[in-house]
Amino acid sequence: MLLLSLAWRSLRNRAVITGLTLVSIALSVALLVGIEHIRRGVRESFAGTIKGTDLIVGARGGTTQVLLSTVFGMSTPTGSVSWATYERWRAHPAVRWTIPYVLGDAHQGHRVIGTTAEFFSRYRFRDRSVTFAAGGPPETDREVAIGAEVAERLGYTLGREVVLAHGVAAVSFAEHTAHPFVVRGIIARTFTPIDRALYVTLDGLTAMHAAEEGAGGLMMGPPSPHTEGPAPITAFLVGTKNRFETLQLQREMNEDRTEPLTAIIPGVALGQLWQTIGSAEVGLRVVAALTLVVGLIGMCVALFASLESRRREMAILRAVGAGPRTIVALLVLESGVLATLAAGLGVALVYGGILVARGAVEARFGIALTMQALGTTEWLYLGLIVIAGTLVGLLPAWRAYRNALTDGLSPSL
Repeated sequence: MLLLSLAWRSLRNRAVITGLTLVSIALSVALLVGIEHIRRGVRESFAGTIKGTDLIVGARGGTTQVLLSTVFGMSTPTGSVSWATYERWRAHPAVRWTIPYVLGDAHQGHRVIGTTAEFFSRYRFRDRSVTFAAGGPPETDREVAIGAEVAERLGYTLGREVVLAHGVAAVSFAEHTAHPFVVRGIIARTFTPIDRALYVTLDGLTAMHAAEEGAGGLMMGPPSPHTEGPAPITAFLVGTKNRFETLQLQREMNEDRTEPLTAIIPGVALGQLWQTIGSAEVGLRVVAALTLVVGLIGMCVALFASLESRRREMAILRAVGAGPRTIVALLVLESGVLATLAAGLGVALVYGGILVARGAVEARFGIALTMQALGTTEWLYLGLIVIAGTLVGLLPAWRAYRNALTDGLSPSL
Protein backbone atom coordinates (compact mmCIF):
# COMPACT_ATOMS: atom_id res chain seq x y z
CA MET A 1 0.00 0.00 0.00
CA LEU A 2 2.93 2.32 0.73
CA LEU A 3 4.29 1.87 -2.79
CA LEU A 4 0.84 2.44 -4.26
CA SER A 5 0.47 5.64 -2.25
CA LEU A 6 3.90 6.83 -3.40
CA ALA A 7 3.07 6.00 -7.02
CA TRP A 8 -0.23 7.90 -6.83
CA ARG A 9 1.40 10.96 -5.23
CA SER A 10 4.16 10.89 -7.83
CA LEU A 11 1.61 10.86 -10.66
CA ARG A 12 -0.30 13.72 -9.04
CA ASN A 13 2.87 15.80 -8.69
CA ARG A 14 3.34 15.51 -12.47
CA ALA A 15 -0.27 16.32 -13.23
CA VAL A 16 0.26 17.84 -16.68
CA ILE A 17 2.38 15.02 -18.10
CA THR A 18 0.23 12.41 -16.35
CA GLY A 19 -2.96 13.97 -17.70
CA LEU A 20 -1.72 14.19 -21.27
CA THR A 21 -0.44 10.61 -21.19
CA LEU A 22 -3.68 9.41 -19.62
CA VAL A 23 -5.82 11.09 -22.27
CA SER A 24 -3.61 9.78 -25.07
CA ILE A 25 -3.90 6.16 -23.97
CA ALA A 26 -7.59 6.53 -23.04
CA LEU A 27 -8.40 7.73 -26.56
CA SER A 28 -6.53 4.76 -27.98
CA VAL A 29 -8.44 2.40 -25.69
CA ALA A 30 -11.73 4.08 -26.61
CA LEU A 31 -10.92 3.65 -30.29
CA LEU A 32 -10.11 -0.04 -29.87
CA VAL A 33 -13.10 -0.88 -27.66
CA GLY A 34 -15.38 1.43 -29.64
CA ILE A 35 -14.51 -0.30 -32.90
CA GLU A 36 -15.37 -3.63 -31.28
CA HIS A 37 -18.72 -2.23 -30.09
CA ILE A 38 -19.48 -0.76 -33.52
CA ARG A 39 -18.42 -4.00 -35.22
CA ARG A 40 -20.79 -5.93 -32.99
CA GLY A 41 -23.58 -3.42 -33.62
CA VAL A 42 -23.07 -3.55 -37.39
CA ARG A 43 -23.05 -7.33 -37.35
CA GLU A 44 -26.21 -7.55 -35.22
CA SER A 45 -27.96 -4.96 -37.40
CA PHE A 46 -26.91 -6.87 -40.51
CA ALA A 47 -28.03 -10.21 -39.08
CA GLY A 48 -31.23 -8.63 -37.80
CA THR A 49 -32.37 -7.57 -41.28
CA ILE A 50 -34.63 -10.61 -41.29
CA LYS A 51 -35.73 -12.58 -38.23
CA GLY A 52 -38.27 -15.30 -37.62
CA THR A 53 -38.18 -16.55 -41.22
CA ASP A 54 -36.96 -20.13 -41.46
CA LEU A 55 -36.47 -20.39 -45.23
CA ILE A 56 -36.29 -18.18 -48.31
CA VAL A 57 -37.17 -20.08 -51.48
CA GLY A 58 -36.44 -18.88 -54.98
CA ALA A 59 -35.57 -20.19 -58.42
CA ARG A 60 -32.43 -22.31 -58.73
CA GLY A 61 -29.40 -20.11 -58.23
CA GLY A 62 -26.72 -19.11 -55.77
CA THR A 63 -27.40 -18.66 -52.07
CA THR A 64 -26.12 -15.09 -52.03
CA GLN A 65 -28.13 -14.17 -55.12
CA VAL A 66 -31.39 -15.38 -53.56
CA LEU A 67 -30.61 -13.52 -50.33
CA LEU A 68 -29.61 -10.26 -52.00
CA SER A 69 -32.53 -10.14 -54.41
CA THR A 70 -35.16 -11.03 -51.80
CA VAL A 71 -34.03 -9.41 -48.55
CA PHE A 72 -31.88 -6.52 -49.75
CA GLY A 73 -33.59 -5.73 -53.05
CA MET A 74 -30.25 -6.04 -54.82
CA SER A 75 -28.98 -8.26 -57.60
CA THR A 76 -31.23 -9.81 -60.24
CA PRO A 77 -33.17 -13.00 -59.55
CA THR A 78 -32.20 -15.97 -61.70
CA GLY A 79 -35.81 -16.79 -62.48
CA SER A 80 -39.26 -17.17 -61.03
CA VAL A 81 -41.30 -19.72 -59.13
CA SER A 82 -44.59 -20.84 -60.59
CA TRP A 83 -47.73 -20.21 -58.59
CA ALA A 84 -48.54 -23.94 -58.69
CA THR A 85 -45.20 -24.75 -57.03
CA TYR A 86 -45.78 -22.07 -54.43
CA GLU A 87 -49.25 -23.46 -53.66
CA ARG A 88 -47.86 -26.98 -53.41
CA TRP A 89 -45.23 -26.03 -50.85
CA ARG A 90 -47.59 -23.75 -48.95
CA ALA A 91 -49.75 -26.84 -48.33
CA HIS A 92 -46.80 -28.85 -46.99
CA PRO A 93 -47.54 -30.26 -43.50
CA ALA A 94 -44.38 -28.68 -42.04
CA VAL A 95 -45.20 -25.15 -43.29
CA ARG A 96 -46.96 -22.77 -40.90
CA TRP A 97 -47.05 -19.63 -43.07
CA THR A 98 -45.67 -18.26 -46.32
CA ILE A 99 -45.14 -14.83 -47.83
CA PRO A 100 -45.06 -14.57 -51.64
CA TYR A 101 -42.59 -12.04 -52.94
CA VAL A 102 -42.58 -10.46 -56.39
CA LEU A 103 -39.88 -8.01 -57.41
CA GLY A 104 -41.76 -5.61 -59.63
CA ASP A 105 -40.54 -2.52 -61.39
CA ALA A 106 -39.42 0.68 -59.69
CA HIS A 107 -40.25 4.24 -58.80
CA GLN A 108 -37.45 6.78 -59.14
CA GLY A 109 -34.82 4.16 -58.39
CA HIS A 110 -36.68 2.50 -55.51
CA ARG A 111 -37.72 -1.15 -55.78
CA VAL A 112 -41.40 -2.05 -56.00
CA ILE A 113 -42.36 -5.30 -54.29
CA GLY A 114 -45.59 -7.18 -54.71
CA THR A 115 -46.70 -9.20 -51.70
CA THR A 116 -49.67 -9.99 -49.48
CA ALA A 117 -50.92 -8.84 -46.07
CA GLU A 118 -48.89 -11.70 -44.59
CA PHE A 119 -45.74 -9.65 -45.13
CA PHE A 120 -46.86 -6.89 -42.78
CA SER A 121 -48.02 -9.31 -40.09
CA ARG A 122 -45.31 -11.99 -40.33
CA TYR A 123 -42.09 -10.29 -41.40
CA ARG A 124 -39.68 -9.63 -38.52
CA PHE A 125 -36.45 -7.66 -38.23
CA ARG A 126 -34.43 -7.40 -35.01
CA ASP A 127 -37.39 -9.11 -33.30
CA ARG A 128 -39.71 -6.27 -34.37
CA SER A 129 -42.62 -6.31 -36.77
CA VAL A 130 -43.45 -3.89 -39.57
CA THR A 131 -45.49 -0.94 -38.30
CA PHE A 132 -46.82 2.19 -39.92
CA ALA A 133 -46.01 5.79 -39.12
CA ALA A 134 -49.18 6.76 -40.99
CA GLY A 135 -51.95 4.88 -42.75
CA GLY A 136 -51.80 1.13 -43.26
CA PRO A 137 -50.90 -1.65 -45.71
CA PRO A 138 -52.26 -1.69 -49.27
CA GLU A 139 -55.57 -3.50 -49.61
CA THR A 140 -56.64 -2.86 -53.22
CA ASP A 141 -54.84 -3.00 -56.55
CA ARG A 142 -54.61 0.79 -56.55
CA GLU A 143 -52.84 1.28 -53.22
CA VAL A 144 -49.17 1.33 -52.25
CA ALA A 145 -47.26 1.45 -48.97
CA ILE A 146 -43.91 3.23 -49.03
CA GLY A 147 -40.82 2.97 -46.86
CA ALA A 148 -39.74 5.79 -44.56
CA GLU A 149 -36.72 6.70 -46.70
CA VAL A 150 -38.87 6.86 -49.85
CA ALA A 151 -41.34 9.16 -48.12
CA GLU A 152 -38.57 11.38 -46.75
CA ARG A 153 -36.53 11.56 -49.92
CA LEU A 154 -39.44 12.16 -52.28
CA GLY A 155 -41.60 14.14 -49.87
CA TYR A 156 -44.60 11.85 -50.27
CA THR A 157 -47.60 11.89 -47.94
CA LEU A 158 -50.81 9.87 -47.72
CA GLY A 159 -53.02 10.21 -50.78
CA ARG A 160 -50.14 11.05 -53.12
CA GLU A 161 -50.44 9.52 -56.59
CA VAL A 162 -47.50 7.32 -57.59
CA VAL A 163 -46.73 6.10 -61.11
CA LEU A 164 -44.42 3.10 -61.35
CA ALA A 165 -41.97 2.53 -64.18
CA HIS A 166 -40.18 -0.29 -66.00
CA GLY A 167 -36.74 -1.29 -64.77
CA VAL A 168 -34.90 -0.19 -61.64
CA ALA A 169 -33.10 2.90 -62.93
CA ALA A 170 -33.62 6.25 -61.23
CA VAL A 171 -34.94 7.69 -64.50
CA SER A 172 -37.27 5.72 -66.78
CA PHE A 173 -39.08 6.66 -69.98
CA ALA A 174 -41.54 3.71 -69.82
CA GLU A 175 -44.02 4.47 -67.07
CA HIS A 176 -47.23 2.66 -66.17
CA THR A 177 -49.37 5.78 -66.51
CA ALA A 178 -52.49 3.73 -67.24
CA HIS A 179 -52.54 2.36 -63.70
CA PRO A 180 -51.35 4.84 -61.05
CA PHE A 181 -51.25 4.00 -57.34
CA VAL A 182 -52.18 6.04 -54.30
CA VAL A 183 -50.08 6.08 -51.12
CA ARG A 184 -52.15 4.38 -48.43
CA GLY A 185 -49.45 3.89 -45.80
CA ILE A 186 -45.99 5.10 -44.77
CA ILE A 187 -43.99 2.39 -43.02
CA ALA A 188 -42.26 3.43 -39.80
CA ARG A 189 -38.49 3.54 -40.11
CA THR A 190 -36.90 0.10 -39.77
CA PHE A 191 -33.26 0.85 -40.71
CA THR A 192 -33.46 -2.05 -43.17
CA PRO A 193 -33.99 -2.25 -46.95
CA ILE A 194 -37.74 -1.94 -46.22
CA ASP A 195 -37.20 1.81 -45.84
CA ARG A 196 -36.10 2.05 -49.48
CA ALA A 197 -38.93 0.06 -51.09
CA LEU A 198 -42.56 0.42 -52.16
CA TYR A 199 -45.09 -2.36 -51.49
CA VAL A 200 -48.18 -3.16 -53.53
CA THR A 201 -50.52 -6.15 -53.65
CA LEU A 202 -49.99 -9.01 -56.09
CA ASP A 203 -53.24 -8.02 -57.78
CA GLY A 204 -51.88 -4.50 -58.04
CA LEU A 205 -48.89 -5.64 -60.11
CA THR A 206 -51.08 -7.84 -62.29
CA ALA A 207 -53.66 -5.07 -62.85
CA MET A 208 -50.92 -2.56 -63.64
CA HIS A 209 -49.42 -4.73 -66.38
CA ALA A 210 -52.84 -5.73 -67.67
CA ALA A 211 -53.78 -2.05 -67.97
CA GLU A 212 -50.54 -1.38 -69.82
CA GLU A 213 -51.29 -4.25 -72.20
CA GLY A 214 -54.84 -3.05 -72.72
CA ALA A 215 -53.55 0.41 -73.49
CA GLY A 216 -51.42 -1.02 -76.27
CA GLY A 217 -48.13 -0.99 -74.35
CA LEU A 218 -45.57 -3.75 -74.04
CA MET A 219 -46.59 -6.16 -71.32
CA MET A 220 -43.99 -6.56 -68.62
CA GLY A 221 -44.33 -8.81 -65.59
CA PRO A 222 -47.00 -11.30 -64.55
CA PRO A 223 -50.03 -12.08 -66.66
CA SER A 224 -53.55 -11.54 -65.47
CA PRO A 225 -54.78 -14.16 -62.99
CA HIS A 226 -58.12 -14.16 -64.80
CA THR A 227 -56.66 -15.51 -68.04
CA GLU A 228 -53.97 -18.17 -67.74
CA GLY A 229 -53.85 -18.51 -63.96
CA PRO A 230 -51.94 -16.71 -61.24
CA ALA A 231 -48.64 -15.18 -62.20
CA PRO A 232 -45.27 -16.58 -61.14
CA ILE A 233 -43.50 -15.07 -58.16
CA THR A 234 -39.86 -14.20 -57.54
CA ALA A 235 -39.53 -16.02 -54.20
CA PHE A 236 -41.43 -16.83 -51.04
CA LEU A 237 -40.61 -16.75 -47.35
CA VAL A 238 -41.46 -19.72 -45.16
CA GLY A 239 -42.14 -20.12 -41.46
CA THR A 240 -42.22 -23.72 -40.26
CA LYS A 241 -44.39 -25.24 -37.55
CA ASN A 242 -41.33 -26.74 -35.90
CA ARG A 243 -37.80 -25.39 -36.24
CA PHE A 244 -36.44 -28.93 -36.15
CA GLU A 245 -38.16 -29.59 -39.49
CA THR A 246 -36.42 -26.69 -41.24
CA LEU A 247 -33.39 -28.64 -42.46
CA GLN A 248 -35.51 -31.51 -43.73
CA LEU A 249 -37.84 -29.11 -45.53
CA GLN A 250 -34.89 -27.27 -47.03
CA ARG A 251 -33.48 -30.55 -48.34
CA GLU A 252 -36.83 -31.50 -49.86
CA MET A 253 -37.18 -28.15 -51.61
CA ASN A 254 -33.66 -28.22 -53.01
CA GLU A 255 -34.34 -31.71 -54.39
CA ASP A 256 -37.70 -30.76 -55.92
CA ARG A 257 -37.91 -32.56 -59.28
CA THR A 258 -40.98 -30.67 -60.48
CA GLU A 259 -39.31 -27.26 -60.51
CA PRO A 260 -35.68 -26.43 -59.66
CA LEU A 261 -35.59 -24.39 -56.44
CA THR A 262 -33.04 -22.97 -54.03
CA ALA A 263 -34.10 -22.87 -50.38
CA ILE A 264 -31.80 -21.01 -48.01
CA ILE A 265 -31.74 -20.48 -44.26
CA PRO A 266 -31.49 -16.68 -43.81
CA GLY A 267 -29.25 -16.78 -40.74
CA VAL A 268 -26.75 -19.10 -42.41
CA ALA A 269 -26.78 -17.12 -45.65
CA LEU A 270 -26.31 -13.83 -43.79
CA GLY A 271 -23.35 -15.32 -41.91
CA GLN A 272 -21.72 -16.41 -45.16
CA LEU A 273 -22.31 -13.01 -46.72
CA TRP A 274 -20.83 -11.27 -43.67
CA GLN A 275 -17.66 -13.34 -43.97
CA THR A 276 -17.35 -12.05 -47.52
CA ILE A 277 -18.00 -8.35 -46.89
CA GLY A 278 -16.91 -8.07 -43.25
CA SER A 279 -13.15 -8.19 -43.85
CA ALA A 280 -12.97 -4.40 -43.44
CA GLU A 281 -13.35 -4.86 -39.69
CA VAL A 282 -9.92 -6.49 -39.61
CA GLY A 283 -8.41 -3.32 -41.05
CA LEU A 284 -10.18 -1.21 -38.42
CA ARG A 285 -8.82 -3.42 -35.66
CA VAL A 286 -5.29 -3.09 -37.04
CA VAL A 287 -5.58 0.70 -37.15
CA ALA A 288 -6.89 0.78 -33.57
CA ALA A 289 -4.13 -1.55 -32.37
CA LEU A 290 -1.46 0.60 -34.01
CA THR A 291 -2.96 3.68 -32.39
CA LEU A 292 -2.77 1.95 -29.03
CA VAL A 293 0.87 1.00 -29.62
CA VAL A 294 1.63 4.65 -30.36
CA GLY A 295 -0.09 5.62 -27.11
CA LEU A 296 1.96 3.13 -25.09
CA ILE A 297 5.17 4.34 -26.72
CA GLY A 298 4.15 7.89 -25.79
CA MET A 299 3.68 6.77 -22.17
CA CYS A 300 7.13 5.18 -22.19
CA VAL A 301 8.66 8.37 -23.60
CA ALA A 302 6.87 10.46 -20.96
CA LEU A 303 8.20 8.24 -18.17
CA PHE A 304 11.71 8.39 -19.61
CA ALA A 305 11.52 12.17 -19.90
CA SER A 306 10.35 12.51 -16.32
CA LEU A 307 13.30 10.49 -15.06
CA GLU A 308 15.71 13.34 -15.71
CA SER A 309 13.73 15.56 -13.34
CA ARG A 310 13.29 12.74 -10.81
CA ARG A 311 16.89 11.57 -10.45
CA ARG A 312 17.28 13.45 -7.17
CA GLU A 313 13.97 11.92 -5.97
CA MET A 314 15.29 8.44 -6.78
CA ALA A 315 18.58 9.17 -5.05
CA ILE A 316 16.80 10.39 -1.89
CA LEU A 317 14.64 7.26 -1.82
CA ARG A 318 17.73 5.09 -2.03
CA ALA A 319 19.47 7.21 0.60
CA VAL A 320 16.66 6.56 3.10
CA GLY A 321 16.86 2.83 2.53
CA ALA A 322 14.86 2.04 -0.57
CA GLY A 323 16.61 -0.69 -2.52
CA PRO A 324 16.86 -1.03 -6.30
CA ARG A 325 13.93 -3.44 -6.34
CA THR A 326 11.77 -0.86 -4.58
CA ILE A 327 12.68 1.80 -7.15
CA VAL A 328 11.89 -0.60 -10.00
CA ALA A 329 8.61 -1.66 -8.37
CA LEU A 330 7.62 1.99 -7.85
CA LEU A 331 8.11 2.94 -11.51
CA VAL A 332 6.42 -0.23 -12.79
CA LEU A 333 3.51 0.40 -10.43
CA GLU A 334 3.18 3.97 -11.71
CA SER A 335 2.92 2.80 -15.31
CA GLY A 336 0.48 0.07 -14.27
CA VAL A 337 -1.75 2.57 -12.45
CA LEU A 338 -1.59 4.91 -15.44
CA ALA A 339 -2.54 2.11 -17.85
CA THR A 340 -5.41 0.95 -15.62
CA LEU A 341 -6.81 4.46 -15.26
CA ALA A 342 -6.50 4.98 -19.02
CA ALA A 343 -8.33 1.73 -19.71
CA GLY A 344 -11.16 2.71 -17.37
CA LEU A 345 -11.38 6.20 -18.85
CA GLY A 346 -11.39 4.76 -22.37
CA VAL A 347 -14.32 2.45 -21.56
CA ALA A 348 -16.17 5.37 -19.96
CA LEU A 349 -15.63 7.41 -23.13
CA VAL A 350 -17.08 4.57 -25.23
CA TYR A 351 -20.24 4.26 -23.12
CA GLY A 352 -20.61 8.02 -22.93
CA GLY A 353 -20.29 8.27 -26.69
CA ILE A 354 -22.94 5.55 -27.15
CA LEU A 355 -25.36 7.39 -24.87
CA VAL A 356 -24.89 10.64 -26.76
CA ALA A 357 -24.69 9.38 -30.35
CA ARG A 358 -26.66 6.14 -30.59
CA GLY A 359 -29.87 7.87 -31.68
CA ALA A 360 -28.15 9.83 -34.43
CA VAL A 361 -26.09 6.82 -35.56
CA GLU A 362 -29.17 4.59 -35.83
CA ALA A 363 -31.13 7.29 -37.64
CA ARG A 364 -28.33 8.02 -40.11
CA PHE A 365 -26.66 4.64 -40.65
CA GLY A 366 -29.15 2.10 -39.29
CA ILE A 367 -26.58 0.70 -36.83
CA ALA A 368 -28.00 -0.30 -33.47
CA LEU A 369 -25.55 0.71 -30.71
CA THR A 370 -26.72 -0.73 -27.41
CA MET A 371 -25.41 -0.39 -23.86
CA GLN A 372 -24.10 -3.92 -23.65
CA ALA A 373 -21.69 -5.28 -21.10
CA LEU A 374 -18.14 -5.70 -22.32
CA GLY A 375 -17.67 -8.95 -24.20
CA THR A 376 -14.86 -11.45 -23.90
CA THR A 377 -12.89 -9.76 -26.67
CA GLU A 378 -13.11 -6.33 -25.02
CA TRP A 379 -12.00 -7.72 -21.65
CA LEU A 380 -9.10 -9.44 -23.38
CA TYR A 381 -8.11 -6.15 -24.99
CA LEU A 382 -8.27 -4.31 -21.66
CA GLY A 383 -6.24 -6.99 -19.92
CA LEU A 384 -3.56 -6.85 -22.60
CA ILE A 385 -3.52 -3.04 -22.41
CA VAL A 386 -2.98 -3.03 -18.64
CA ILE A 387 -0.30 -5.71 -18.88
CA ALA A 388 1.46 -3.95 -21.77
CA GLY A 389 1.25 -0.61 -19.96
CA THR A 390 2.74 -2.15 -16.82
CA LEU A 391 5.57 -3.79 -18.75
CA VAL A 392 6.36 -0.50 -20.47
CA GLY A 393 7.39 0.79 -17.03
CA LEU A 394 10.26 -1.73 -16.95
CA LEU A 395 12.28 0.36 -19.40
CA PRO A 396 12.46 3.57 -17.33
CA ALA A 397 12.76 1.42 -14.20
CA TRP A 398 15.85 -0.25 -15.63
CA ARG A 399 17.27 3.19 -16.42
CA ALA A 400 16.58 4.41 -12.87
CA TYR A 401 18.17 1.26 -11.49
CA ARG A 402 21.39 2.12 -13.27
CA ASN A 403 21.51 5.70 -11.99
CA ALA A 404 24.09 5.90 -9.26
CA LEU A 405 23.35 7.41 -5.87
CA THR A 406 26.16 9.92 -6.14
CA ASP A 407 24.96 10.94 -9.60
CA GLY A 408 21.51 11.73 -8.16
CA LEU A 409 23.04 13.86 -5.35
CA SER A 410 25.36 15.78 -7.66
CA PRO A 411 25.10 19.59 -7.41
CA SER A 412 24.75 19.74 -11.19
CA LEU A 413 21.29 18.27 -10.76
